[in-house]
Amino acid sequence: MYIKKILIAIVLIGLVISAFFAHYVYAAMFKPNTAFNNETAYIFIPTRASYQDVREQLKPLLKDIETFDALAEQKKYTTHIKSGKFSITKGMTNNDIINSIRINSLPVQVAFNNQETIEKLAGRIATQIEADSLSLLGAMQDTAFIKENGFNKATMLGMYLPNSYEFFWNTSGVEFRDRMLTEYKRFWTSSRLAKAKAIGLSPSEVITLASIVHEESKAADEQPRIAGVYLNRLKIGMPLQADPTLKFAAYQLPEYQDTVIKRVLNKHKTIVSPYNTYLNAGLPPGLIAMPDLTAVNAVLNAEDHDYYYFAADAKRLGYHNFAKNLSQHNANARAYQNYLNRQGITK
Repeated sequence: MYIKKILIAIVLIGLVISAFFAHYVYAAMFKPNTAFNNETAYIFIPTRASYQDVREQLKPLLKDIETFDALAEQKKYTTHIKSGKFSITKGMTNNDIINSIRINSLPVQVAFNNQETIEKLAGRIATQIEADSLSLLGAMQDTAFIKENGFNKATMLGMYLPNSYEFFWNTSGVEFRDRMLTEYKRFWTSSRLAKAKAIGLSPSEVITLASIVHEESKAADEQPRIAGVYLNRLKIGMPLQADPTLKFAAYQLPEYQDTVIKRVLNKHKTIVSPYNTYLNAGLPPGLIAMPDLTAVNAVLNAEDHDYYYFAADAKRLGYHNFAKNLSQHNANARAYQNYLNRQGITK
């Protein structure tokens, strides 16, 4: 009789333990375990992250981190971490969360434009993907890569065409650079290559000229006309005499660091630099800024006209007056200079 009671007690204890274990398993696997109010939360898991790294991001988002730990261990997630950007939806169970962060890495939109230097571009991209600016810069400035793909120090920025691209967050510097080369090659279709050849320019030269056009005017409807002026000058061997190239040359000098040139003066025209298109005929060695794609296409589809000059229009700021001869241009230029004088802009 005594032994029977002991056996019954053991069975009851076993049932209680089983019930507790079943409840714990249910809580670990199937009970909603999110603690945030938004519909979706995101975590960013770095390359070579440990489970502790993941846990620290998840802890504020979950009601019960211990049950998550138990299931993560059981499902061997703790030793099979995947890097990337992942979403967690409100009301997810631990099982749902583990499945999501194990499989469903999300893409991110990477966008950039008007980056003046390769260093600034690297810094901009580093805010959008896992790779830091140093690793990005190292990949971008790799001399073997640059030479192998027909670029040089002066033209390499032109490989990075401003746009919005889809990447995985854990993209490396080398992967980003290689993808940009692919996008560059995709941009240069047979049609665009034929247009470049027709105007006597290589793709890099097109982008160099586009950078000048873009700095002259941000108005997409005027850029083809400005491009036509510069192409007319190139055809007859006339110096481009592009003021933006003087600013670029000046900003390379110590005395112009941390300054903004609002008015190009005669002294700027004497700066000794390969980028001074008043002193040097033809295109400068490379681009002076990252042009928008509208400016690149403006060069490829330049307006066919007889203009050789243009000056900013004081009555339509952002636009220009065009001239076919120097006397007409000088009149247009004086009108704008008078406007600058009235505004007190002297340098």
